[in-house]
Amino acid sequence: MTLNELSGVMGYAPVLVGVGLACISVWAAVWVIRYALADSMTRASIRQAVRVRQTWKRFAAMVGLSVTDKTPTSLASLSNTDGRPPKPRVLTPTLKVTPDRFGLVVRANCLPKVGLEEFQKAAPYIADAWRCTRVSVTQDKPGQVLIRGVRVDPLVTKTAHTPTGRVPEKLAVWDLGVDEYAQAVSVDLAEVPGVTVAGLPGFGKTSLINRFICDSAPSPAVQFAVADGKVMAAHEGDYADLMGRLFAFAGSDLKEANALFWKLVRLRRARSTAIKTVLRRKDMWHGGPSVDWPWVVLIVDEAHTYFRDHKGSDKETKDLAALAAQNARLVEELVKMGRSVGILVVLATQKSTGDAIPTFIRDVCPVGLSFAQKTADAAVAALGEDIRDWPDASPTVLQEPAYVGVAVMKTNGQKGFTRLRTPYVSEADSAAIAADTAHLTADPTDLLAAQLPGLDLSKADPDDSSIRPLAA
Repeated sequence: MTLNELSGVMGYAPVLVGVGLACISVWAAVWVIRYALADSMTRASIRQAVRVRQTWKRFAAMVGLSVTDKTPTSLASLSNTDGRPPKPRVLTPTLKVTPDRFGLVVRANCLPKVGLEEFQKAAPYIADAWRCTRVSVTQDKPGQVLIRGVRVDPLVTKTAHTPTGRVPEKLAVWDLGVDEYAQAVSVDLAEVPGVTVAGLPGFGKTSLINRFICDSAPSPAVQFAVADGKVMAAHEGDYADLMGRLFAFAGSDLKEANALFWKLVRLRRARSTAIKTVLRRKDMWHGGPSVDWPWVVLIVDEAHTYFRDHKGSDKETKDLAALAAQNARLVEELVKMGRSVGILVVLATQKSTGDAIPTFIRDVCPVGLSFAQKTADAAVAALGEDIRDWPDASPTVLQEPAYVGVAVMKTNGQKGFTRLRTPYVSEADSAAIAADTAHLTADPTDLLAAQLPGLDLSKADPDDSSIRPLAA
């Protein structure tokens, strides 16, 4: 390179330096603005992330998360002029650290002899060094692990949820809350016939269901009915604010509930007969619900009210026992036969033992959650025998006030159980959503009758001749 060419290149040096300083200034400004706008919990996590990045190389070497590479690089070999072998390099996994309100989400690249197993063994030391309540290490993708460290325990951090009022992208996905690592937990209810929700009074069962209704209500492709065993009339209790979005409601009166269950059984039978004619398929979920054929969700709160075995020889008691037995048979039919025609039954009770929810109903509900329970037997009834092998996850340890709103559920496809914090939805928000979406409420019986002239589902006898095979 000539002297003139060198001087020309050097002439650009101030410009390059200026561009570099400008980029650094913009990055610093963005960082400062982000920090200033964050809440106090997120700011603490940002500071935690800076500390993790600064100390990572030294810490990784101390806990065995580094590896020595004795093979010199090509550049090192070419630059070696004294004949001595180049010094071995110490390689450390690279990190990408993302802070949030609860802690850090860290993605780390694996190295030879430093993989998922080594990171999992080092998890307790990572938790101590990063000042985290707990740390989990999972496989993110081949050659990369995901480290989740929470500084604040999400299970004891109360959260609130404000419904957006927008139609959900996936109607059948129930967003439940966050797990003990502050990761979102949801369950897909497509093709699910029944859900059980158990737990002591006041620990979050109804609030969880209210969120489900509020999040789903903006879609006209879902219709709700409620049987609430805690109240006598619709204007009472936890569902009073949501009445505008319910096409049917029954209180604790067994006859009233029986009439509602018969109504839905007649609908189920009519839908089963008509589905191939109307939808041109055998399963509603193969195309999804629609305005004319909505997903019907029956919520049975305090379910034991409707199924309890009444003991006594007087006529009134015998009549109540007969109604309770019939209620159980009707709900059993809805759970066992309603899935393909788009009917879901959500049963909530304090403890889902056989006397509260008959086992022939409970055992065919594939999704089960439990809030706090007093006894191991109640936990087993809600979650199955496997919960005995996971005492730390048992709902019996959730009886403290700090755990109001915390539930346990079986994790599909994984070992063990998931503990999750469900958010609180205020009564004002519930009422606002119900008022804004009340015009979407429609009786699915009327919708089906409109598509099939001559079909009469108002008769008392569910086996009447109006529900008959239809011509294809």
